[in-house]
Amino acid sequence: MRHEIGKLMLATATAAFLISGAAPVFAQASAGEPTTQETTLTPKQAKAQARKEARAKRKAERKEARAKNSADLKRLEDAGYKPGVPDPNYPQNLQNAEKKAAAKDAVPAGASQ
Repeated sequence: MRHEIGKLMLATATAAFLISGAAPVFAQASAGEPTTQETTLTPKQAKAQARKEARAKRKAERKEARAKNSADLKRLEDAGYKPGVPDPNYPQNLQNAEKKAAAKDAVPAGASQ
């Protein structure tokens, strides 16, 4: 019986020690300040974050390239090129549209033809 009471007292003291040591961490975390665990990333977390950033960078690059290609196609369509129509004079019509678009781009916005 005495042995069981000793174990119980030891367990209670250990629990009280652990709780008192953890209380400042919880108080600090609830105050909105990052704990050391939140600021330090494990190698696995750092690798995952790097992959996520690389993926976001590639997505932004693809979006920018797509916008550039769409703008270029729109510029050629405005110059008379029709990409969806089967055309026996394909390369020549595209080159003519490119020349016409380049000529329009060279003329200042306020000038008239």
